[in-house]
Amino acid sequence: MSASTTTLRYPGYMNNDLVGLLASLIPTPRCHFLMTGYTPLTVERQANVIRKTTVLDVMRRLLQAKNIMVSSYARTKDASQAKYISILNIIQGEVDPTQVHESLQRIRERKLVNFIEWGPASIQVALSRKSPYVQTAYRVSGLMLASHTSIRHLFSKCLSQYDKLRRKQAFLDNYRKFPMFADNDLSEFDESRDIIESLVDEYKACESPDYIKWGMEDPNNMMTGEGSAAGSLDPKSVV
Repeated sequence: MSASTTTLRYPGYMNNDLVGLLASLIPTPRCHFLMTGYTPLTVERQANVIRKTTVLDVMRRLLQAKNIMVSSYARTKDASQAKYISILNIIQGEVDPTQVHESLQRIRERKLVNFIEWGPASIQVALSRKSPYVQTAYRVSGLMLASHTSIRHLFSKCLSQYDKLRRKQAFLDNYRKFPMFADNDLSEFDESRDIIESLVDEYKACESPDYIKWGMEDPNNMMTGEGSAAGSLDPKSVV
């Protein structure tokens, strides 16, 4: 949280507000769940370990699965099929803009990032000054904010756990004490589950090149309770 707000607390020439930070990360309203990665992370027993913190090293490590702060990202078997929808790297420290350009070029040449095919395939970079109140042993640090389709596996795991509890009728007695569930009407739970399942389907559809057309022909992809076009894109809104 601290690293994500450095451009607000130590403003530069761009990304000076939350709207500017998030606008480019969320191309579609429903796919707004972001992953984070941070480097260098230091534990107490490795406090004296010296690590290379050039701009290229930081940006390369941010793309490694072990630095992503969502456990399902590294454990899923088909993570290789998952794709980045958007990436914003906040680089904090003494950075020369030419180093950023060279690092992005090296990442493109090595094909370290697998982007979606229906949107911009580029890593956005915001530069920020280091806090004058925090002394660190490294020159450059980085935070990655990314929208990645592999997060659907986390939601799928939640659905699986919910289904197990629902089959056993676990914890439902606590809800039936409230007036809205007193008549044993649990349809709200079912609607919530359908919303999450539809979200999983949309993230999976994001991995295909024809995502723009997803949901336009199949009415089942449209979300309940979020408007008539919540599960699809309005053709008039696509520029």
